[in-house]
Amino acid sequence: MRTAAPTSPAKASVAAESANSNAKSRTSRRPATCGATDWAASNALLDAAKLARIADASTFAARQTAVAQEIKGHDSEVADLHTTATDAGVAVRDLEKEAAEVNDELRSLHGRPSNIPRHNLALRQRLCAAIELPEGELPYVGELIQVRAEHAEWEGAAERVLRGFALSLLVPEEHYRAVADWVDGHHLGGRLVYYRVPLAVLRPADKPTADDGLLLSDTLDLQDSPLTAWLKRELRHRASHRCVTSMADFRHEPKAITRSGQLKDPSGRHEKDDRRRIDDRSQYVLRWSSESKIEALIAKGTRIDALLRAARATERKHGDALKKLNLRLADLHKITVFSDFTDLDWEAASRQAGLLYEEKQRIEAGAQGIAELTAELERLTGLITDAKARRDEHHRAITVAETESAAATQRRTEADDFLHDPSHEPATAHFPQLMALIPAPPATPDGWYRLRDSLTTTLNRQREDTMKKQSHESNKAVGLMAAFRSRYPIDCAEMDASLAAHAEYRAMHQRLVHDDLPRFEDEFKTYLNTNAIRDIATFHSQLRQQAALIKERIATINESLVGIDYNPGRYIRLDGNPTPNVEIREFRTELRACTDDALGNDDSEQYSERKFLQVKALIERFRGREGQTEPDRAWTRRVTDVRNWFTFTATERWRDGNAEYETYADSGGKSGGQKEKLAYTILAASLAYQFRLDADTTGTFRFVVIDEAFGRGSDDSTRFALVLFQRLGLQLLIVTPLQKIHVIEPHVSAVGFVDNPTGNFSRLQTLSIEEYQHRRQAHADASAEV
Repeated sequence: MRTAAPTSPAKASVAAESANSNAKSRTSRRPATCGATDWAASNALLDAAKLARIADASTFAARQTAVAQEIKGHDSEVADLHTTATDAGVAVRDLEKEAAEVNDELRSLHGRPSNIPRHNLALRQRLCAAIELPEGELPYVGELIQVRAEHAEWEGAAERVLRGFALSLLVPEEHYRAVADWVDGHHLGGRLVYYRVPLAVLRPADKPTADDGLLLSDTLDLQDSPLTAWLKRELRHRASHRCVTSMADFRHEPKAITRSGQLKDPSGRHEKDDRRRIDDRSQYVLRWSSESKIEALIAKGTRIDALLRAARATERKHGDALKKLNLRLADLHKITVFSDFTDLDWEAASRQAGLLYEEKQRIEAGAQGIAELTAELERLTGLITDAKARRDEHHRAITVAETESAAATQRRTEADDFLHDPSHEPATAHFPQLMALIPAPPATPDGWYRLRDSLTTTLNRQREDTMKKQSHESNKAVGLMAAFRSRYPIDCAEMDASLAAHAEYRAMHQRLVHDDLPRFEDEFKTYLNTNAIRDIATFHSQLRQQAALIKERIATINESLVGIDYNPGRYIRLDGNPTPNVEIREFRTELRACTDDALGNDDSEQYSERKFLQVKALIERFRGREGQTEPDRAWTRRVTDVRNWFTFTATERWRDGNAEYETYADSGGKSGGQKEKLAYTILAASLAYQFRLDADTTGTFRFVVIDEAFGRGSDDSTRFALVLFQRLGLQLLIVTPLQKIHVIEPHVSAVGFVDNPTGNFSRLQTLSIEEYQHRRQAHADASAEV
C-alpha cells in the first residue's frame, strides 16, 4: 500500500491560512453588492415616508425606534377610525332603509284614501282576490274612524288607544266562512286580526245625559256603512276613557287618558307607550282621508334626507382618513423590513472584502508548492476511501456466506430428521405421483424448498376445492332427501334426511327399480287409459253439451224474435260466435289434445308419458298451483263457464231476402228509442234463457214484475217489448201510475187498481180487464150526464 509523503508544519499552516482567506473573500464579496442595493431601497422608502435619510448605525437605530412608535400610535388610530367609519356606514344604511319605507308608504298613500300601512293592505288584497270580493267589502276599522276636527288635540291619544283595533279587519257574516277558510289555509307572512260582524246588531246604549266630561269615543267620527252599528257598540267599550286635562282628574277617574297618551283602566293598570312620538302623523292609522299623513310623511322624508346627506358626508370623511392612514402605515412597515444596519452598510463590507483579498494574495505568494501538496492530499484521500469500500464489501460477503451456511446446515438437519422419522413413511409413498407434476428436478436445496412450498399451496387449494364440492353435493343430497320425505311421508317415516341414511335411500331405490316400478308403470298406464283420459273426455263432452244447449236456446229465442218487427220490414236475431279470448281457445285445444287418439292402439311409453303430462298440467291448474292459487282459480271459473265461450251480438235483418242490415255489439252511438228496443230484446232473451222456455211451452209459471220505469220509454219501444214478452209466454205484472195505459191495455187480462181516498190507508181491487173497461165506461157516462 502506497503512503503519502510527510508535510512540514509550516507548509500546512500556510495552506490552512490560504483556504481561510479564500473562504472569507467569497463570503464577504456578495453582501457588499447586496448592501448597495438595499441602501438605495432604504433611502427611497424614507423619502416616500417623508423621513430623513440615515447616515450611520446610530441614526439607523433612532429612525427604527421612531418608526415603531409611530406605527404603534397609528394602530389605535386605525381601529378608532374603522369603528367610526363602520358606525357611519350603518347609520347610512338605516337611514336609506327608513327613507325607502317612507317613499314606499307615500307611493302607496297616493293611490288610496286611508292611512292603513301598505303591508296590511297587500294582505287584504290577496285575500279579496282569492275569494273574489271587492276590497271595500272587508274594511279595516281605521278606514271607518277619524277624530273630529273640534277634538284634534286628542288625535294622538286616540291613535295610542285604538291603533291595534284600527288595524283589525271587519268581516260581515255572509263572508265569514270564505275568509276563515282562506286564512286557515294560507301562510300570511304577518299578523292578521279580524272580527266577525253579525247581520243583526243590538242598538248601542245611549250616552248618559249627565255632563260627566268628554269620553274618547265622543271625539270620534264614524263613516256611514252597514258596519257602523257594530262599530259604535265596540267603541263604547274600547274608547270609554275619560279625556282629562289635569293629573288631578287623571288620578280621580277610574278609566282616563291624557293628551300625552298616558292611560289607565279600572284594574289599576297604567300605560304610556312612547316608542313613537305621539304627534308623529306618519304613524297614524285612523281617518278615511290620508292628506295629513302624506304631509307628515313628506316632512319626515325631508328630515331623513338631510340626516342621510350628513351621514354620507361623515362616512366619506372617515373613509378617506382611514385610507390615508393605511397608506402611511404601509410605508412605515416597509421601512421596518431592514432590521440590521449591517445589511445596509455596503461600504464597510466592500473595504473588508478588499483587505481579505490582499491577505489571500500574500499567503499564496509566500507558500511555494501548495498546489502540488493539495493535489497529493486529495489523491491519497481517494485511495483510502476506495480501500475502505472494498474492505466493507468483503465483510458483507463473509457475513452472507456465514448466514447461508448456517441456514443450509439447519435445513440439512431438518431433512435428515424428516427422512428418518417413521411417521412420514406414508407420505413417501406419494413421492412418485408428486414427481410426475415436476417438469425437472431442482438443482439446489433452495429450489427444492421452493418446490415444496409451491406443491403445498397447490395441494391445499385442491383439497379446499374438493371439500367445497363435497359440502355442496352433501347439502344437495340432503335437500333432495328432505324433498323426497316431504313428498312421500308415509314411505319415509323411518328415514332421516342426512348422509348417514344414504344406505336406506339406496336400498329403497333398488327395491323400486327392480320390484315396484314395473308394476306401477303397468297400473299407471291402465289407469291413464281407462280412467283419467276417460274422465277428461267425459268432462269435455259435458262442456260441449252445455255449449250446444246455449246454441239451442238462442235458436229458440230467435224463433220468437223473427215474428216481431224490430223496425218496419226488419227483425232482430241473436248470434253466438266463438270467443276470441286466447285463454279459452287454448283451454279447448288442451282438452282436445288430452282426448285425441285416446281410443287408438298406441301403447308406447312415449305416448303414455305425453298424455300423462297433458292431463297433469290441466289437473294442476284446476287444483291451483303453488303460489298461483288465486290466478288459477279465476282461470278455472273463466274457462269452464261455457257462456264465456261465446261473444253475443244482435243482428238486424231484412225479412225480404234475410240480408243483414246492422249488427249490434253494444248500444253505443244509438238513439234513445234504439237503445230501449235493444235493451228489451236483451232482457227478453235473458229471461227466456233463464226460464228455459219457448213459445210452445204451456202450464208453466213464468212471472216477471216490471215497475213504472217501463212506461218512461217511447210508445213504439213499449209496444215492441209487450209483444215480445207475449210471444215468449211470460206472465207480466206491470206497476204503473196510469202511464201508457192505451199501449199496455191490449195486453192486459186483469187489473189491480190501488187508491187511497182518505190518505189513511190504501185499497186494492182486482178486476178483469173487461170489468175494468165496463166500470170505466160507466164512470165516463155518469160524468157526461152531470
